[in-house]
Amino acid sequence: MENTNDEARIRKALATKDWSDIKATDSWQIFKIMSEFVEGFEKMARIGPCVSVFGSARTKPGAAYYKLAEEIAFKLTKSGYGVISGGGPGIMEAANKGAQAGGGKSVGLNIELPFEQKPNQFIDYDKLVSFKYFFVRKVMFLKYSQGFVALPGGFGTMDELSEALTLIQTNKIAQYPIIFVGKEFWKGLIDWWMEKVLVEGYISPDDKNLFKVVDTADEVVKIIDEFYSKYTLKPNF
Repeated sequence: MENTNDEARIRKALATKDWSDIKATDSWQIFKIMSEFVEGFEKMARIGPCVSVFGSARTKPGAAYYKLAEEIAFKLTKSGYGVISGGGPGIMEAANKGAQAGGGKSVGLNIELPFEQKPNQFIDYDKLVSFKYFFVRKVMFLKYSQGFVALPGGFGTMDELSEALTLIQTNKIAQYPIIFVGKEFWKGLIDWWMEKVLVEGYISPDDKNLFKVVDTADEVVKIIDEFYSKYTLKPNF
C-alpha cells in the first residue's frame, strides 16, 4: 500500500509540472552537478592518485572477503599507495580500515542513497567527499585511480568495472591495472566474456589483457608495483 501511495504522489507531482518547470529544474541541476565536480576535483587534487578498492557494501565484518580487502589495503599502503573506497560499509569499510592500519591515505567517496549510506569510521577526517550523483563520483574514481581492485560485489561493483574497462579499451583514459580478486567468484563472468562475448566478436582477443584475476593480497600489490616500475613511476605520481 505504501509503494502505491508513493507512486501516486510521484504521478501527481509530474502531472502538475509543465515543460517550462522541467527545463528550469534541469538548468538549476547543472549548477548542483558543477559544484560536486568542483569540490571533488579540489579535494582529490590535494590528496593525489590512489588505488581504488571496490566490493559489496553487504559484506559483513569478519567475512573472508572483508578480511582480504583489509589485508590488500594494508599492504598497498605499506608499499606507498593511498586507498580510495566508496566510503560506505562492507568491503569499502574494510579497505579504509586496512589503509588506516597501514598508516596510509584512507579516502572515502561516499554516495547519498535513499537508505542513507553513512561514511564508515575509518576514512581520514580530511579525505571524505560526499556525492549526490553517481556519475560525478565515478569520474573521481577514474581520474584519481592508480589501479582498480575489485572484490566480490553486485551491480555497483560491476558498474565501476565496466566503466573502467570501457574507457581503457577505447583509449579514453590511460591504462592502469584492473584486478579482480576472487577467482572462484569471478569465474562465471570471465568465462562468459571469453567463451561467448569474445567468440561472437563483441570484444577483441587483446581485451583479455585489460585485467588480471588473483586470489591474494600479495598478488595485487605485485601486479601494481610491476606495472608502475615498468614506467618508472612511483606511488601517488
